[in-house]
Amino acid sequence: MTTQPMNITLSNQPADARWGEKAILTSNDSGMTLHITGADALMTIQRGARKIDGQGVRHVALVGEGWHLEQCWAFWQGYRGPKGKRQVDWPTLGEHEQAEFARRLKIVDWVRDTINLPAEELGPEDLAHSAVDLISEVGGDAVSYRITKGEDLREQGYMGLHTVGRGSNRPPAFLALDFNPTGDDKAPVYACLVGKGITFDTGGYSMKQSSFMDSMKSDMGGAATVTGALAMAISRGLNKRVKLYLCCADNMVSSNAFKLGDIIRYRNGKSVEVMNTDAEGRLVLADGLIDASEQKPTLLIDAATLTGAAKTALGNDYHALFTFDDVMAQSLMGSAVSENEPFWRLPLAEFHRSHLPSNFADLNNIASPAHAAGASSAAAFLSHFVSDYQQGWLHIDCSATYRKAAVDQWSAGATGLGVRTLANLLLK
Repeated sequence: MTTQPMNITLSNQPADARWGEKAILTSNDSGMTLHITGADALMTIQRGARKIDGQGVRHVALVGEGWHLEQCWAFWQGYRGPKGKRQVDWPTLGEHEQAEFARRLKIVDWVRDTINLPAEELGPEDLAHSAVDLISEVGGDAVSYRITKGEDLREQGYMGLHTVGRGSNRPPAFLALDFNPTGDDKAPVYACLVGKGITFDTGGYSMKQSSFMDSMKSDMGGAATVTGALAMAISRGLNKRVKLYLCCADNMVSSNAFKLGDIIRYRNGKSVEVMNTDAEGRLVLADGLIDASEQKPTLLIDAATLTGAAKTALGNDYHALFTFDDVMAQSLMGSAVSENEPFWRLPLAEFHRSHLPSNFADLNNIASPAHAAGASSAAAFLSHFVSDYQQGWLHIDCSATYRKAAVDQWSAGATGLGVRTLANLLLK
């Protein structure tokens, strides 16, 4: 049975006083009106859409003047939720706007849906295959890949990923994907993307409390974000060679799980003492960064839901950016502004790299108690696995990936933020 849609119109006029001071949503016999009179019209639309969804309205039509690409997208960002079906009758957009809107609906929604999946439905190998499916759909014959898993990882020297993932009965998996539109096997690699794909994180023997563990199905948000970014860039016309590395594992407790005091020896010669099994993301990313560095790309980006410290600093509202490269930082921040996505640069300096002393290895996987800058020291740890860490390397600590509860502009769950910014950067 087809329902009659609720008409949604935009107005530049403030709401009548009877609706209350600063009301952004009013209704009448013909539908609802969003009043976009403030400084941030797109945020107002997103908040209004969230209110409409909160009232249980599941079928709307966007009618009247003012509905262009960004307004439609802002509405969908707020209206969309993790459960139940929603139907939107979209306005007619221009050809280019319609194409961009369609790719956002496809790719960003894939990112949000994938992050929201229960861990039971998305294991390490599932995540790798799902990423391949998405990118192959947009990249066609230009895409090739390999997935290495389980004991093969140990035999091939991927010791961080194997060590973290071996405690689960679902084996860890490493995806190496090559998008090479040139068709030339010797073509230089312009960019490498590395994503943390921890499909569930108990914290291991440094076990999380339930209140911190209940959202850990989203600990693969970095992997989903860089996958979506590459798919978005390809669909926007990317013609450069880019390689994607996803480091996928469960971090579980078992008789085979790694323990405090264990030492991991990596292929680049670095040894790492494990003093907190809940700092596992950096241990798996190290393997991906070693492979990425060997490609000598112009641009190397890793993305990970890496630290609680970044969320303490920025909440769920901004992604945290760390880099030694000021020029590349400005380029990414420019892309974020262009795509209307929130990024904030946090400090990363040479002295942070010495904050990880170990009595038994080259590095500790957590900073010494004397150093409280947890997000910066985590970024510094990763720098030890990037051969040219001072130039062209960007680390994204994905604080804005997932919300445990709904807020004014977002439903509970994944946001998809960051996909468009990184795609924009790849196309510069």
